[in-house]
Amino acid sequence: MIEPDVIERARCVRLLSCDVDGVLTDGRIYVDDRGHEFKAFCALDGVGVNRLANAGIVVAWITGSVAPAVAHRARQLRIAHLVQDSQDKLSAWERLREELGLDARECAHIGDDLPDIPVLAACGLAATVPHAPAAVRAHVHYVTAREGGTGAVRELADLILDAQAAAPAVPRRD
Repeated sequence: MIEPDVIERARCVRLLSCDVDGVLTDGRIYVDDRGHEFKAFCALDGVGVNRLANAGIVVAWITGSVAPAVAHRARQLRIAHLVQDSQDKLSAWERLREELGLDARECAHIGDDLPDIPVLAACGLAATVPHAPAAVRAHVHYVTAREGGTGAVRELADLILDAQAAAPAVPRRD
């Protein structure tokens, strides 16, 4: 059962930012003999991202890595806000939030490792995946049942959309 506080927080969400490695992927990085990097993404997450976009919720990816595969997948899913090589995720998130004119309580973030903690601590709905270290889990409101790369983002997307469908629409700030 999902805690009532988590549902209340999900009702306010207008932006979901996601870490990539360990959240949208299982965290493994495949490298071939020529140094080409490969990542596996879950189609369930893609559907969740599209459902959020169709509901008017902005989805952004903020990652510390730089990978052509990430940029390619973001283009496929029409992710307009992709930040790669982010050594300071909080600054990138704050810039995005300000650009969109959103209050921190209107933002959700899902991340699985230490660089995500500042964003998790600042946003309205903080989520992680089961394999996240205890230091990360200590800063979240929700831990998905699904692991990263196996539909964790879809699970969070469904939670947000279900919470918003079950309540009167939260008025948008203009």
